Amino acid sequence: MTGPVPLPPPVWDFTSARWPEDDCVAAGADLEPSTLVEAYRNGLFPMPDGGQLLWWCPLERGVLEPGRIRVSRSLRASTRRFTITVDQDFAGVVAGCADPRRPGAWIDRSIARAYQRLHEFGWAHSIEVRDDDGALVGGLYGVAVGRLFAGESMFHRVRDASKVALVALNELLESQAGSDYLVDTQWQTPHLASLGVTTVRREEYLRRIGPLTAGQPLDWTFSTTG
Repeated sequence: MTGPVPLPPPVWDFTSARWPEDDCVAAGADLEPSTLVEAYRNGLFPMPDGGQLLWWCPLERGVLEPGRIRVSRSLRASTRRFTITVDQDFAGVVAGCADPRRPGAWIDRSIARAYQRLHEFGWAHSIEVRDDDGALVGGLYGVAVGRLFAGESMFHRVRDASKVALVALNELLESQAGSDYLVDTQWQTPHLASLGVTTVRREEYLRRIGPLTAGQPLDWTFSTTG
């Protein structure tokens, strides 16, 4: 098993500030790998807006609890139509998520570069969904810190492909961690709610992630499934 590359101590302090009663809690800092990992350990994630780097910790956090994913009969059938790979095309998944034609697209070049570096250091991972011809038709990416998987974005080019990616992620985490993990989805949306994503208050989320982020890293050297 190969774990993530150890990172130098972060320059920025995410622990001492008093956060406002707002989803957006800070601005500035940078996107260095150690900054990003430290932010996730403390419940924050970056999302730029208007050219400014903003940091978010939602008052109501979207989470997918172990064993709570909802897989309908039609979605289960869809999982058999695709092939799943892991960390085989991280850049392709990020590019799919960053497509400017998507509503609410927010992933800019600085974000893409930062997470590519994080992926090269073994902290960020992708789930790829491929059709019968091997073409990338959906997927998701995020950051794994211990037993917390902080999902960043997902996309699909054919029906159900992003849902299949989430099902695959859940199965891969469960196969190693049992019920000792958590998938962070940042916010809950109707789409995610239909898959079993619920919300927890900020205080509860921050309390729960401490032991998870301090846990042993999971093995991301998964085999292709289909």
